[in-house]
Amino acid sequence: MSNHLTEVDPAVADAVDRERERQESTLGMIASENHVSEAVLAAQGTALTNKYAEGYPGARYYGGCEHVDEVERLAIERATELWGADHVNVQPHSGTQANMGVYFAAIEPGDTILSLDLTHGGHLSHGHHVNFSGQLYAVEQYEVDPETGYVDYDALAEQAREVDPDLVVSGSSAYPREFDWERIGAIADEVDAYHLADIAHVTGLVAAGVHASPVGHADFVTGSTHKTIRAGRGGIIMCEEAYADDVDSAVFPGSQGGPLLHNVAGKAVGFAEALTPDFEAYAERVVDNASALADVLRERGLSLVSDGTDKHLVLVDLRDSHPDLTGADAEAALSDVGIVVNKNTVPGETRSPFVTSGVRIGTPALTTRGFGPEEIETVGHLVADVIDAPDDGTTRDRASDAVDDLCESFPVYE
Repeated sequence: MSNHLTEVDPAVADAVDRERERQESTLGMIASENHVSEAVLAAQGTALTNKYAEGYPGARYYGGCEHVDEVERLAIERATELWGADHVNVQPHSGTQANMGVYFAAIEPGDTILSLDLTHGGHLSHGHHVNFSGQLYAVEQYEVDPETGYVDYDALAEQAREVDPDLVVSGSSAYPREFDWERIGAIADEVDAYHLADIAHVTGLVAAGVHASPVGHADFVTGSTHKTIRAGRGGIIMCEEAYADDVDSAVFPGSQGGPLLHNVAGKAVGFAEALTPDFEAYAERVVDNASALADVLRERGLSLVSDGTDKHLVLVDLRDSHPDLTGADAEAALSDVGIVVNKNTVPGETRSPFVTSGVRIGTPALTTRGFGPEEIETVGHLVADVIDAPDDGTTRDRASDAVDDLCESFPVYE
């Protein structure tokens, strides 16, 4: 019981060490990833992993929960302060589980969901046919305007009148612009539907006030707690007090068993960090860095969906500038030089999601490392260089050397 991981399981210990080295030696630009603090890592690796605590603070099905109750209450109190919601549930294991909790609380199987199409920036859990949400519910989807790359709210309102959904879902995984939460809330009200705002990607930006908040404009708000908010991995549900009991019952016992209390502790610690002025400055830099990245990529001739960004990511559409280069090819070429992005579908996509015509590039993790606009501009040029000449060895060697220098100058963990 007291032996170190390297003694008990050297294979796993080696994989963990190599993953930490991979993070240190590459530039992580996957928009949904970030680097948490040593404090959050410490919280998630505690004896809380040993405790079962089905139920909620003060109402558990097991004894010995007095200390984990305190941890969960701290997470709830801090989340309430960060986002200003009436009620918060911090137990969902992920953002998808948070969405499941809302669906189970608000609608019935067979009811209609109106959500953003996956290839236009939506998420699997918003009704894609391979996901439970697309299998249990009737799903209609809206798209971005093909000319502008923005959501057309007049068209969305008209579609909502035609579809008459039970739930309207806003939020995305690859839409570079802010949503007009108030307008979508009004559209949902007009057709007597609930409004779920999924802020999984922008949870931290909303908390810091650099992105508009859907709280007050949506009946339910869900999010991830490990992306721009940099807390313990998992999900969160926020709602009006009137829906609190339904949401809590939908999470437990409706869709989950005991909470992962070590992750809840990581959420509590990350939320505490997010309540500091330093975090507000961080969130501002994330957005500034994404804007700087967009400027460079545009200057280098790359097409961006919606021609830019309001938040933490850009979505590059390769079809205009590099019609023969797929998203998968671009991802692989960039990975080879140490820049980690992900292939991504783009509006009007004709290729498989395993191939794609675009790449999604984010700034949260590099901003955590200390990158500012100057360093981001350098990275933007490296990205463009590799995309322009993915098979040129000299270009790739030069980019790889530059990545090594940047990683050495901006370590993740001391």
